[in-house]
Amino acid sequence: MQKLRPSRLLFHVRRIVRNDQLVLGVLALVVGVAVGAGVIGFRELIRVVQALYYGSGDERLASVVVGLPWWHIVLAPVVGGLVVGLFYRLLMPGRRPLGIPEVIESAALKGGRMPVVPGIMAVVGAALSLGAGASVGREGPAVTLGAAMSAWLAERLHFGRSLSRVLLGCGTAAAVAASFNAPIAGVLFAHEVVVGHYALSAFAPVVIASVTGTMISRGWFGDYPAFIIPAFRDIHVLEFPAFAGLGVLSGIMALLFMHSILWSERLANRTGLPQWSRPPVAGVALGVLALAYPGVLGVGYEVTDDALHGDLPFLLLAALAAAKLAATALSLGFGFGGGVFSPSLAFGALVGGAFGVLATNAFPELSTGPGAYALVGMGAVSAAVLGAPISTVLIIFELTGDYGLTIAVMIAVVISTVVTTQIGGRSSWFHWALERRGLKVQQHDVRLLRSLRVRDVMAPECATVGPECRLPLVREKLQRTPYGELFVVEAQSGRFVGTITLADLSDIAFDPALDDLVNAFDVCRRNPPLLEADDSLERALKVMLEVKEEHVAVVAHEETRRFVGCVHEAEALLAFNRALMAAQAEDRGERRDLPPF
Repeated sequence: MQKLRPSRLLFHVRRIVRNDQLVLGVLALVVGVAVGAGVIGFRELIRVVQALYYGSGDERLASVVVGLPWWHIVLAPVVGGLVVGLFYRLLMPGRRPLGIPEVIESAALKGGRMPVVPGIMAVVGAALSLGAGASVGREGPAVTLGAAMSAWLAERLHFGRSLSRVLLGCGTAAAVAASFNAPIAGVLFAHEVVVGHYALSAFAPVVIASVTGTMISRGWFGDYPAFIIPAFRDIHVLEFPAFAGLGVLSGIMALLFMHSILWSERLANRTGLPQWSRPPVAGVALGVLALAYPGVLGVGYEVTDDALHGDLPFLLLAALAAAKLAATALSLGFGFGGGVFSPSLAFGALVGGAFGVLATNAFPELSTGPGAYALVGMGAVSAAVLGAPISTVLIIFELTGDYGLTIAVMIAVVISTVVTTQIGGRSSWFHWALERRGLKVQQHDVRLLRSLRVRDVMAPECATVGPECRLPLVREKLQRTPYGELFVVEAQSGRFVGTITLADLSDIAFDPALDDLVNAFDVCRRNPPLLEADDSLERALKVMLEVKEEHVAVVAHEETRRFVGCVHEAEALLAFNRALMAAQAEDRGERRDLPPF
């Protein structure tokens, strides 16, 4: 029986369903099912690993740890850290585990392309870390898994950049929705964080994938929310200034959260320890912290629920917030795998709860209660860390269904986001991680320029001459070339030597007596600007603007200088204009056809 490849599958689907939008809907359904199942497998793997270390796979890890002897509590994250370190050392040597920053980079700069195997390995590493009790999030790895699976499907179906990004958004939405049991938030998170803008053409398939992922998750885990939200009394109008103040505090705490991870990473680098030995070192600190505050271990949903119920005193909330901050910074800075979503939620809930205790003590008649402030703080801190204010507000609304409390969350989220972006200069942890690697993906037009490569717009056939070519032939070729420039290239090695334009030719070049004495090498410019085929279109246009050149040579690598073509400024601008028009058409809901059979 002939094996049914994905491309053949698309062929059969399109024979049945002739409408391309319906075909994309079917593929979104497939992505939703696959990602939902993948998230289930990921969470079950965490449970299995956790049961090996702590004797129970219960998500309420703090309750499990309380009944264990002290040496077990300290030893479990140390052994788990050693396993994680060796896993990365043996199976991912020299590689950085993929996460949401790489998913954003894939959508913004790589046309939705993303390596599958490293993505899956990163998810396994995160499961080993979470099972050992590392204070990291599981939603980020789930998004990585969903993005890797959808990118694999897009590659197998030979999709272009636009459709690949749509499937990437589908995988992201399904992962978030399956993790939080919140399909609306999944849709908005995919557009807001990963895709980077809202496109009508992507909305329907992303919704289908998000709802499907939610249904698959509910079928396995049941229709239960991620957090147990108690009923709060109605908010008094005079309480909104307090929520605004919490927004300011949340923005400051979000900056502290992000900087603490960076400080921890710098500390790990200063120790000089090999990469594989850093997670067990962090495990020692985690174990010691867990002796006093078991809630710092794992995703932190249990301690988040405690804060939301408003039963914890101020000093305990403040101590737990400090301990959770330290545990998260050490876990991520010293090499455990995982995300920042859950830790930022827990940290925000603890900060908000502590603020709420003070507000309630000051104005007991007006206060909604510490639990409400914990919920608002949870949303405000995580929105600032994730750079996803709209998604965060929708997650809170889906969890509570409380319109009045959602307004309070909106106020705090807006203020905390302004504090982190305008005062702290940090749009999100994910963009900050990319900026530290020299990548900036915020502006839509610039993102298009960086996603296009010189190889996509260069002309492989250019007017060339050899270095030994005599002047008569140089003059003849120069007159015939449509753009008035010759590229001097060695015939045997293909090495780029220089360029010749009419402006480069001196008077001696037109002296017939010198025709047999002077060659192309003698009259060419030997150090002209050049580009590599992998350079972005942004760099190409910047180089042309700086040196005032309309035509630039393209080489495979600057070291070898092997000539592969040339790029013309007019063609580069035309390519950018086409990409911009295609992006605008996508935003309006217009769709380019799927690949033909």
